[in-house]
Amino acid sequence: MGYTIEDMMSSSQDKYEITFVAGQNGWANSISWILLIEDINALRNFKGKDLAITTGFGFDKESKLLALVGMLVKLRASGLIINTGMYIHEIPQSVIDICNENDLPLLTVPWHVQLFDMIKDLNIRVLLQGMADEQISASFIEAIEKPKNSSYRTDLLPYFDVDGDFRVFALETGDLDTMDTVERRRLSFQIQIYLESISHNANFFYYDSCFVVVVNNVPENVLHEIIDSFKRRVEQRMPMQKLAVGVGSVFKDLDNLTYSYKRARAASRKALSSGERVVWFDDMDTERLLYLISDPFLIKEMGSDLLQPLIDYDEKNSRDYVRMLEIYLLTNGSIQETASQMYLHRNTVIYRMNNIKKILSTDLDSTEEKMKYLIACRLLSLNES
Repeated sequence: MGYTIEDMMSSSQDKYEITFVAGQNGWANSISWILLIEDINALRNFKGKDLAITTGFGFDKESKLLALVGMLVKLRASGLIINTGMYIHEIPQSVIDICNENDLPLLTVPWHVQLFDMIKDLNIRVLLQGMADEQISASFIEAIEKPKNSSYRTDLLPYFDVDGDFRVFALETGDLDTMDTVERRRLSFQIQIYLESISHNANFFYYDSCFVVVVNNVPENVLHEIIDSFKRRVEQRMPMQKLAVGVGSVFKDLDNLTYSYKRARAASRKALSSGERVVWFDDMDTERLLYLISDPFLIKEMGSDLLQPLIDYDEKNSRDYVRMLEIYLLTNGSIQETASQMYLHRNTVIYRMNNIKKILSTDLDSTEEKMKYLIACRLLSLNES
């Protein structure tokens, strides 16, 4: 997941005497670049996931420092390093509090540290990790597209337990492929920042119109905590952003990654169609089979083709017979429950269900007939989504 705050602390804490002051929950934030900021107007150069460093020259008052931190939170920065000792001697408690509230890492380095040397050193590390991440992503894509190919195992062996457990989750908006590169990259930065606690045992990349996260040997309970935390952050900070998450099943061995990916995409499609934020494939029950169907012709044959007489009737007469049929079948043929969900009188439902049976030329008596039309209704909904 790129060069993180954790990586920086591990490799450079002693060398540059870095102290972690606040925002420890942002430990796993990825860093895309490191910028020196002495004027708040310079933040227009921020693209997301940038780490800001300041001597405090332009932020020597508490109000100015609070304004800087507020903008960094809004821009989804990776964190802030303050070079203390000249313009800022002590970090105000108000600044510490806002960093803790927003999981924005706040760090300090003493005045005698040569900032330009530190920035150069850390940016080189960011570049090198970025190059490694691109190769890792390419290898995971190969594992998805060409399973059982030994080359990707060799490439990923230094970074992951290739014989261990792998799981994929997919993040979709429904329009990622139509976004321009800058907009999609900005969104990816925001998402990666909100995926706290995933760093060295995961990889994030864009593939086939969705964002993909591959995790390796992450316990089920830990993954649930990460996903739940991510969901809360997105709903709190990006409430208007349509974002659906599908979590695939766990599979042992890298060679089976493609199956987890396909299941993650099925779950994300379900999330998009249902309006849910997160769907776990393993919780989809019988819908798992429907959402794994990738043949558009089969979906049409078993869905809209079978229901076409009813679809035509609805369009011609402004009815909602397809929806009524689906509710009727889902409620095991309960007239009362169908009437309740459709806000109709039960006699109206009886009349319309008889009409539906005539239009479709079926009595819906056998289990096989009921199942056939229920699958058709579900496939029609899937195809429309």
